[in-house]
Amino acid sequence: MSGISKILSLVFSMFMLAACVGNQIATDVARFHQLPKPTGETFKVVPSDASKNGSLEFSSYANLVSNQLIQLGYKPVESNGQAILVVKMDYSINQGQEKLDTRSGSAFAYYHYDPFYRGFYRGYGHHGFGYDGFGYGFDDPFYRQPEVYSYTAFTRKMSMVIERDKGGQKLFEGRVESIGRDNRLPELMPYLVQAMFTGFPGDSGITKRIIIDLPKTAAHIQ
Repeated sequence: MSGISKILSLVFSMFMLAACVGNQIATDVARFHQLPKPTGETFKVVPSDASKNGSLEFSSYANLVSNQLIQLGYKPVESNGQAILVVKMDYSINQGQEKLDTRSGSAFAYYHYDPFYRGFYRGYGHHGFGYDGFGYGFDDPFYRQPEVYSYTAFTRKMSMVIERDKGGQKLFEGRVESIGRDNRLPELMPYLVQAMFTGFPGDSGITKRIIIDLPKTAAHIQ
């Protein structure tokens, strides 16, 4: 394999690796419960915050929770029926916090395609050489300057409580927290709900890091 072919292969591999790593959401899930195994109990999902009663947004997220509960063996209460369990749900996202971070130089910055030069050349560096229209060099980490950049990090939260309708006995309390650059809650909520129900009801009294793999259609979410 020629030198330029090796370079192109390395660049392509790094792009593919970056795409895979970035296609996830990390969540911290804490759960406390004394929840018996489901035996077809009926349930209804209501907002923990009364101000969200009648909200179309809440209704959309409540459907996500209901679908998960149905898969576990619970049954949604019929209209005007009496539910055995009441599921209280809430969600929020903060205004974001500015953060600073650093990243090292990348091999991608060293190689460029120049149609007038008929090939690839190294844009900057200290060890470049070329032949037959191609100029390329070694990726020397000692000449990479770390780059400082800023970004806004948002804290996305979802909470859920399950209690008996009669007597109000609490059977489950859980919360999901995720920090990322995306503040579009409608796009994020399906994955926060998924994290809440991963391994449900989970180990009581433990905060667990749950990584959600995103589909290709949601690769833009961070």
